[in-house]
Amino acid sequence: MDLQRRSGLNRRGFLTGVTAAGALAAAGWVAIPEQASAAVGGVGKSVTITVMGTSDIHSHAVNWDYYKDAAYADKAGNVVGLARVSSVVNQIRADRGRERTLLFDAGDTIQGTPLGFYYATVDPITKSGAIHPMAAQMNAIGYDAVALGNHEFNYGLDFLDAWIAQMTAPVLGANAVRAGTTVPAYTPYTIKTLHIPGYKPIRVGVLGLTNPGIVIWDKVHVSGKVEVLDIVETARRWVPVIRDQGVDVLVVSVHSGDSGTSSYGDALPNENAAGLLAEQVPGIDAILFGHAHKDIPQRFVTNTQTGQQVVLSEPMCWGQRLSVFDIELQQVRGQWTVVSKKATNVNTNTVQDDPALVALVQAQHDAVVGYVNKPVATSTEELSAAESCWKDTAILDYINKVQVDTVAKAIAGTAEAALPIVSIAAPFNPQATFPAGEVTIRDVAGLYIYDNTLLASVLTGAQIKDYLEYSAKYFQQVPPSAPVDPAGWTNAMSTPDYNYDQFSGVTYDVDISQPQGSRILNLSWQGAPVDPTQRFVVAVNNYRQSGGGGFPHIATAPVVYNAQVAIREAIVAYASAAGVIDPKDFHVVNWRLVRAGVPVF
Repeated sequence: MDLQRRSGLNRRGFLTGVTAAGALAAAGWVAIPEQASAAVGGVGKSVTITVMGTSDIHSHAVNWDYYKDAAYADKAGNVVGLARVSSVVNQIRADRGRERTLLFDAGDTIQGTPLGFYYATVDPITKSGAIHPMAAQMNAIGYDAVALGNHEFNYGLDFLDAWIAQMTAPVLGANAVRAGTTVPAYTPYTIKTLHIPGYKPIRVGVLGLTNPGIVIWDKVHVSGKVEVLDIVETARRWVPVIRDQGVDVLVVSVHSGDSGTSSYGDALPNENAAGLLAEQVPGIDAILFGHAHKDIPQRFVTNTQTGQQVVLSEPMCWGQRLSVFDIELQQVRGQWTVVSKKATNVNTNTVQDDPALVALVQAQHDAVVGYVNKPVATSTEELSAAESCWKDTAILDYINKVQVDTVAKAIAGTAEAALPIVSIAAPFNPQATFPAGEVTIRDVAGLYIYDNTLLASVLTGAQIKDYLEYSAKYFQQVPPSAPVDPAGWTNAMSTPDYNYDQFSGVTYDVDISQPQGSRILNLSWQGAPVDPTQRFVVAVNNYRQSGGGGFPHIATAPVVYNAQVAIREAIVAYASAAGVIDPKDFHVVNWRLVRAGVPVF
């Protein structure tokens, strides 16, 4: 069965179209002629090659928002999807010459939208044998190499292996090694040769590196099987190996930001090490990086050992941008030498979806649209997450209700059944809403946008207070007399919304007039102050329990429940069984913001 028949060709009426003629030319993208380079006095032939790159596609195949059931659109006019990327790639290949271009990706491809979730869990490719929509599209576009991102591991190693087996391009991850060894568990690098008529072949090596945080965030899948080594140290090992094979250009595709910081502190090697990689490892010409979901068209970093400039670029996530590196080489004594390089990002809103790439995944897309629009329950009133970052809202309490009831049922009859059960939830998506009336899977998916699973651990009262103090750093310190401006009080740039965890079960005040570490007041259980030694069963998601976000105590706390239940699916099942979502059944205002003890609202 060929790839198109397996992916399906039925059409759905969202916007498609061929690349607008001259769209990229109008943006300054034209063919680059060969020319003598002034950098070496015009000696020898000169040629420019183009390396294109994506990152953090997160299963965005077409320009569609499954949570809104409409074409994707944001205030800035950005669009999403590999079908858009394909149109830009096609135009650049036509302008520059296919034989002069390469296309790489820096990871986080198969998870992120209901499309990715559906083909990993609802109708998994490991059972159906169908080609994954992201594999189908990447193969059709003609990627030359793809690096592993941390989210590639979300659905387990068997699923990852199945996706890799469907990929035409090599999938790279030099620092993901077999546990207890330094032997790569995945292909570490590949070498591509460009055959340009009239020129000596140009050999381009690409090293793939992934994120060390995998061993925390997906511990349940990789523990004892795969370890992830330091990005910089791994590159020190492999760059000389690739160079020794006579490559003319060396590119690194790395799933790592360039901030030099880590969300898990010092527990593992650096999470965002792209800049350090350029600075500390000689022999690299260009770095395509991702993970941080930022739009960084061009950054130059000087290597401290060689003094050479390394060019870096990160394309905005979801297919909103395509990084484009132009690397000029000149023959010096019969060998190619890199003499100049630059990078920029192309906005994919300059084109329309490639109709061939849409048709390739149309049936799969339609299946997901049908799935997410299935009704699961009726809500007695509209529930919104819009104020969940600063108020106790019913919609987040619904998550906690499902988590508590699921854990209570699971631990019944165990030694922990006598302990009080509390729950943690965070405002993953402030735009989430349960409408009054029919609630669909799409509404639930919009509330719980991550593919987390449910666990339960045991924390003491003192540990819960520490945890809440850490969470409360989400807020700035605000004078008691300042005008009420909750949206302006957050530290969301350094502490994102999804790291503002809220507890149900216990009651407490968050006094944002106090400095960080001294904000949690009146922590109580059933009307009495919480004893620091009292033990609680805490319902928590796997990301947080594994150490994601760096919250205290939870990663080392005893685990008393871990049945690998997907929280989103648990919410869907709970709502479907109940049939009605009524906040009177679960909404309890158990926390509030205060200033100098006075409630803000």
